Amino acid sequence: MSKWLASAMILCLLATGCGTVARNETSPSPQNTKGVRVQQTTPHKEPISSPKQVAAHLEALANQVPGVKGAHCVVFNNTAVVGIDVDGKLDRSRVGTIKYAVAEALRKDPYGIDAAVTADMDLTHRLNEMGTDIRQGRPLQGFAEEMSDIIGRIVPQMPRDTQPRNMEHGDPNQPKLQKNL
Repeated sequence: MSKWLASAMILCLLATGCGTVARNETSPSPQNTKGVRVQQTTPHKEPISSPKQVAAHLEALANQVPGVKGAHCVVFNNTAVVGIDVDGKLDRSRVGTIKYAVAEALRKDPYGIDAAVTADMDLTHRLNEMGTDIRQGRPLQGFAEEMSDIIGRIVPQMPRDTQPRNMEHGDPNQPKLQKNL
């Protein structure tokens, strides 16, 4: 029985091995194709030479999108961040739709193609403050202050990293923590 089974397996392997024939027409090489070549239609990012003008331009584009109450843009080097104000009563999906519509409008612009769009209220407010600092002639100081505020909110505080207060010499008016919770 085992001889018959071994013979059948060898016969199957030979039959499947003989069935593969090299066919050059199944996968043509890219050099032999005479297909149509398509030029990329996405606009290339333009280098930003005047950050104030580009910021105003991108704000104007964002403000044209329905649902945007206001827009604030900050341009740093060759990067733009656009914060949008929307109605606070909108649900998350509607805000996402408006943010996507702003991104679509900016995508068609050579200066806005790589811009970051946010609808976060805190970030939008901070972008507005950065823009005010830039217009007042304090671009680096304003940027550094706002970035430190943003990073301070992003970095988590781990309970393990906290140090217990020394209550022996502390303020007697401070509430004492219960040891048994």
